[in-house]
Amino acid sequence: MRKLAWIPLLLSMSAAMASPTYYTIDPSHTYPHFAIDHLGFSTLYGRFDQTTGRLMIDWERKTGFVEVKIAAVSINTGHGKRDKHLRSPDFLNVMEFPDIHYESTHVRITDDKTAVVEGKLTLLGVTRPVTLTVERIHCGINPINKKDTCGFNAKAHIKRSDFGSRYGLPGIGDDMELWFEVEAIKDE
Repeated sequence: MRKLAWIPLLLSMSAAMASPTYYTIDPSHTYPHFAIDHLGFSTLYGRFDQTTGRLMIDWERKTGFVEVKIAAVSINTGHGKRDKHLRSPDFLNVMEFPDIHYESTHVRITDDKTAVVEGKLTLLGVTRPVTLTVERIHCGINPINKKDTCGFNAKAHIKRSDFGSRYGLPGIGDDMELWFEVEAIKDE
C-alpha cells in the first residue's frame, strides 16, 4: 500500500514538467556582457548592470519564450569617462533609446542542457534577427532561497553597424561578442 502512495506525487510531478513553466529574470543574478576590439590593441569588455525580463519553458514540446530588457544607461566598462561616451549619441544614445530589447521568435530546446533561441534584438531603435546559442541550462531548487530557479548561459554575435552604431569604425570594432548569464525564478 505504501508504494501506491507515491503514484499521486509522481503524476503531479510529471504534469508539472509537461506544462509550460513561467519564470521572472532575477536582475541581481543576471549578467549581460560584451567584448569588442579596441583599435587593434586590446579587447574591451563591458557589462550592463540592469536587466529585467521573463521566460517560459515547455519541456514537453521542447520550446519556450524569452523576453529581456536591458537599461542601456547601465553600461559599465569600469571607466567612468568611457562609459559616459558610450551612453552618448556616438554609441548607445541612451536619452533617445533607453532600452535594449530582445524577444524570441522561436525556441528549440535541443536537450535538457542546451537550446537555440531565434529572436529579434532592438538596439538604437533598429530591430534585427539575432540567434542565441544556449550552452547551458540548469534548473532546480536554489539551495539558498529555496526557490525553483533556472540558470542559462547564452552567447551571440552581432555587428554594431547593423544597428546604426558606426562611430569609430573601423578602428573600434564592428564585431561584438555577447554573453548572457541569466538566473530566473519560477513565477508563483
